[in-house]
Amino acid sequence: MATINTNMSANIASNALTRNERSMGATMERLSTGLRINSAKDDAAGLAITSKMTSQINGLKQAVRNANDAISMIQVAEGAMKEVTNMFQRMRELAVQAISDSNTSSDRTALNNEYKQLSQEVQRIAENTQWNGTNILDGGRTSTTFQVGANASQTIAVDFGDLAASHATSMGTITAGASDGKATGLLQITGTVSDGDQLSFKTDVTGNGTYGSFNITGDFLTKLNAGTTDHAIGNFTSAAGQQINLTTTGNAGEIKFEANANHASTFTISDIVVTRGDHKAVATSDITTSTNANTALGTLSTAIDNVNSTRAGLGASMSRLEFASDNLNNVAQNSAAARSRVLDADYAAETTELARTQIIQQAATAMLAQANQSQATVLSLLKS
Repeated sequence: MATINTNMSANIASNALTRNERSMGATMERLSTGLRINSAKDDAAGLAITSKMTSQINGLKQAVRNANDAISMIQVAEGAMKEVTNMFQRMRELAVQAISDSNTSSDRTALNNEYKQLSQEVQRIAENTQWNGTNILDGGRTSTTFQVGANASQTIAVDFGDLAASHATSMGTITAGASDGKATGLLQITGTVSDGDQLSFKTDVTGNGTYGSFNITGDFLTKLNAGTTDHAIGNFTSAAGQQINLTTTGNAGEIKFEANANHASTFTISDIVVTRGDHKAVATSDITTSTNANTALGTLSTAIDNVNSTRAGLGASMSRLEFASDNLNNVAQNSAAARSRVLDADYAAETTELARTQIIQQAATAMLAQANQSQATVLSLLKS
């Protein structure tokens, strides 16, 4: 049937051309972006899968960086502890030397000067070794958690140990004089004193000196911070029977040392240290006598063992984190390969598809032109 109002051939060619242009546009987009899925309409399920894979891969890559940062942090701590071990070894060497009676009292005093300086340096290192502006050896990192996975709870905990800490400063020497028949001296501790710190000091009432120490915990800490007037916090009795009472004064951080009545009219408090952790026992040792040096020997051996144990734990953690980092890299690599198989365009297939659609476009255009031209034959029927 010859018609003019409806050209079915042209409609068919036009529709085919529209569908082909849509396919060719999608193919060009894939070739331009390198992705098979550029929008949800391309593959809704594939889009959801690859989006989750992308989250996993990005998380794994960040976890690798976290693990490497953790290794660096541990290396800083372990390096500082290595120097602490060296100092403890030197202090032990000094103690061994001081035990021998070939040394005079003045010799032991000279040896003790180095011994105490090294002890103070151990505490300084513990209080000042930092990573990213945070102390890492002062006991605040005994349970440090590192995120080494793409999802929640995929962590590794590391114990950095408790070497020493005190942000408190006091110090110097207190020389107590008689007051109402009792020798009295004041100690002002400034800075932050934490639960678990130890206050240690040395008194000269026995001649060569005796150490006393108090753990600043619970009630002691509360009274010290509150500044309760004349509230007893403990007492110390020397080997000679001299008793010294410690009380708060009403001023926060201030401690009064007061001898009992009828005891020595004066005394001196020296070697005042507020510390904690592995340094606590070392802080209350010296090598001024053969006996003290012999005691210090055992104290230092224990301190060295404790530091070595912490270093061993840090070394094991570094090894674990290195393997964790390698595993994360492998998982990220394999996940990226899996995502590629779903998401990325196959250029061989897409270039073939492009060639097909281009040929069809040219053919459909030619057929549309032919269909439009065929209507002109109707005019021959109208000629007389």
